[in-house]
Amino acid sequence: MTRPLSVAVAGLGTVGAGVLTLLRDNAAIVAARAGRPIAVTAVSARDRSKDRGIPLSGLRWYEDPVALAADPEIDVVVELIGGSDGPARDLVEAALAAGKPVVTANKAMLAVHGASLAAAAEARNAPLAFEAAVAGGIPVIKALREGLAGNRISRIAGILNGTCNYILTQMRERGREFAEVLADAQKLGYAEADPSFDVDGIDAAHKLAILAALAFGRPVAFDAVHVEGIRRISALDIAFATELGYRIKLLGLAQRTESGGIAARVHPCMVPHSAPIARVDGVFNAVVAEGDFVGRVMLEGRGAGAGPTASAVVADLVDLARNRFTPVWGAAASSLSAAPSVPMSAHVGAYYLRLMVVDRPGVIADVTAVLRDDGISLESMLQRGRSPGEAVPVVLVTHETEERRMGAALERIAALDAVLEAPTLIRIEVG
Repeated sequence: MTRPLSVAVAGLGTVGAGVLTLLRDNAAIVAARAGRPIAVTAVSARDRSKDRGIPLSGLRWYEDPVALAADPEIDVVVELIGGSDGPARDLVEAALAAGKPVVTANKAMLAVHGASLAAAAEARNAPLAFEAAVAGGIPVIKALREGLAGNRISRIAGILNGTCNYILTQMRERGREFAEVLADAQKLGYAEADPSFDVDGIDAAHKLAILAALAFGRPVAFDAVHVEGIRRISALDIAFATELGYRIKLLGLAQRTESGGIAARVHPCMVPHSAPIARVDGVFNAVVAEGDFVGRVMLEGRGAGAGPTASAVVADLVDLARNRFTPVWGAAASSLSAAPSVPMSAHVGAYYLRLMVVDRPGVIADVTAVLRDDGISLESMLQRGRSPGEAVPVVLVTHETEERRMGAALERIAALDAVLEAPTLIRIEVG
């Protein structure tokens, strides 16, 4: 029998335990597809005494995860520690320097240090696989890097964070406010005690940076991603969105512009309720890719959790067992594009704008005068009821305009004495 592929797993949290469980429960089918057994022979985690619900006897245990890279009996290192720096990065760099293949689910590390890690992998001809880093069990990395390799990708759009999608879905279905639903999500384990990475859009931005690098064949550029979260979305906005025929989703969007640059952004969007991505609810993720020959392709599934993420890790291990791998960003460094990043100020689109204003004559005229002066035309306006002298919501929907114009108008509108709180702006997307 062919010698088993010997694997070391660093990090025995939810995903690490899931990988060991999958390899044990599906050993026969994995071996058949890999052409050889895949066996975890060494592990590393912070607390050796913790009960993780899986048998660990017989495995070599390393207190220092970096030491896994020097173990001559290890064929592949699986990094599931997490974090953009620290032990995770040290382990991956050491493994690549030793010429060992690496499998990781670490989107933050890849988004921030992906260019240098790709260079290290190429220099040592060592595979760096990361199917599990984006969208959990959805095989989006393989789809972009291999399945769509013959296409010129023009646009990527995705629901890339299940926590935010769950919160927005619950707000819409139950008419509740953000803070209430977030608290429920934390109780259910969908959101961390500190939810900032999720609800402020950072997690989605890490993933989008990776997808954009693959889709457009250029080095990863996390710093160029415009990032906004969902904290300011209210139940009132979701109700107005429904009335206007939209659903609010936190989307990651990257596209090739007419100038040849790449625009990448994460922010709440109003998406027509008829768009397929608008119907992706709960903790599910989805990614839409548009290619010149394939057209539009959409992948949907669970984006996190032990099972889906372990499934993606093992898919990479099967490829390595078969000696199948491609350059990190789909092409050698010398072949990557130098396309510039396009700033958010250059974005052109339609906008939803909600204002809380004092209900008195002349207020709407003042607001529309500001928009007129900045060259912004209105498609529609909503105002419900009358409460003279009281605060009332007014919703304006614009035709397409430049972000820089909208930003300038927003500052002037916010300064009007009849506007009682910071305006809420949500960009409108086709889905």
